Amino acid sequence: MYENIILEIQGRVGFIRVNRPKKLNALNIPTREEILKALDELGKNNDVRVVIFTGTGEKAFIAGADISEFEGRTALDQRSVMRATRMFDAFSEFPKPVIAMINGFCLGGGCEAALSCDIRIASDNAKFGQPEINLGIIPGGGGTQRLTRLVGEGKAMELILTGDMIDAAEAKAIGLVNHVVAFAELEQFTLAMANKMAEKSPIALQMGKESVKNASRMNIREGLDQEIDLFALCFSSADKEEGVKAFLEKRKPEFTGK
Repeated sequence: MYENIILEIQGRVGFIRVNRPKKLNALNIPTREEILKALDELGKNNDVRVVIFTGTGEKAFIAGADISEFEGRTALDQRSVMRATRMFDAFSEFPKPVIAMINGFCLGGGCEAALSCDIRIASDNAKFGQPEINLGIIPGGGGTQRLTRLVGEGKAMELILTGDMIDAAEAKAIGLVNHVVAFAELEQFTLAMANKMAEKSPIALQMGKESVKNASRMNIREGLDQEIDLFALCFSSADKEEGVKAFLEKRKPEFTGK
């Protein structure tokens, strides 16, 4: 069914693993299309509440776009490709939380994919960068926008205009990643966080993600108004009643997503 990715489900957590280790998991068009298909499949699966996105092998999360596809491609061709396969936007707009599990090189389109996810957890051997400037181009998958919102204009400008790589420790220091752990502990740590989220109400997870995303899309007044609306909408769910009842009864809630 999939040639370039591995899709698997562990309990309430779905995994999408880019599986092109010989190419350092570089993103070509077929891989992007398969990722979109997998996201659609996981989005429709009500048993899956959280998604982990990663790459196979020990060297790379995603080392960037497959540069071999760039040769001879015109401006109009490239614009059409990016418009047709909006993989990065798909992560950001996915209704369920998405965690990037970063196991090695996270460069170019790989960094942009990580930026599109909701939380980033990196192994201590990970390397980050937007090296597009070295090819005479700039990031085109949201790097100039999402990186700037995450780490600030000054640091984003430096990374994008120099093409320099930074290590995992610096990435954490500037706010690019949430956690850095030893490579051997990466999947266990990430899955533990995903499972913690998966115990929560799927409705509240979706509303919480949407409201946080609104902080960078709206002005403060619009964001606050939208937060009230999403907060109130949670009160229409059976999960809200279960959560309140469980709290009062001093027991663990059992959320159903209804």
